[in-house]
Amino acid sequence: MTTYVVTIPGTLLAERTEATIKTLENALRPADPRGTQLGEAEHLEMLTFYSGSSAFSIRLEVEADDTKAAEQQARQTVSAALRTAGYSQDQAPLGDATITGITE
Repeated sequence: MTTYVVTIPGTLLAERTEATIKTLENALRPADPRGTQLGEAEHLEMLTFYSGSSAFSIRLEVEADDTKAAEQQARQTVSAALRTAGYSQDQAPLGDATITGITE
């Protein structure tokens, strides 16, 4: 198994509150990339909202056999976390997942 850092962009089309963001961060916490050497060295933030917009990116650490499986697992994790925070797929559409780091 290989450790991947996967970045997934998205747009939040529903209201964003401190409570929903905290719930989202807590749901994502087990996959926080700061736990990897790459994440620690690069000071990667798990959740980033871009100023003045509803666009965001989420960076996750996943263990997988290959890049396709890593991207798929990351997308499932992000989708589940968004649902936990109360956002439907229509309220928080996601872009393409990108591998932004690999450690073995």
